[in-house]
Amino acid sequence: MSDAVERLTDDQCWELLEGSVFGRLALCVDGQPEIFPLNVYVADGRILLRTAEGTKLTQLGVNDRAVFETDAFTSHVGWSVVAKGRARVLTESVEIDAAAATPLHPWVPMGQSHYVEIEVDEVSGRRFAFGPDTAGAAV
Repeated sequence: MSDAVERLTDDQCWELLEGSVFGRLALCVDGQPEIFPLNVYVADGRILLRTAEGTKLTQLGVNDRAVFETDAFTSHVGWSVVAKGRARVLTESVEIDAAAATPLHPWVPMGQSHYVEIEVDEVSGRRFAFGPDTAGAAV
């Protein structure tokens, strides 16, 4: 890997995840990949999101494997973190009450009444330094 790309440690990935409030959930829908932008709350090895009835909720009932990605960039540097794990809809009132007490609130009021938790099995991330093409190839 070049000097322009740095692999992040698990601790670095978690620090970035825990500082993120927005990302993308990737699921398989009818055999095709789908991406859903959403806001999240991340803590204690888990990613918490809210959703309404619909595609995300239906697909998580069929296949609990989920991938979450978040990133950020400036004109000089950028980073991306991917978290893979098992998602489940919270159903116990004690879990729902605990989720409701977090800073996770819908950005757009669309009836997102279901809390979903992704228990993360694996994280990976990279940090990028933007600059000229050092390989000399045309961009």
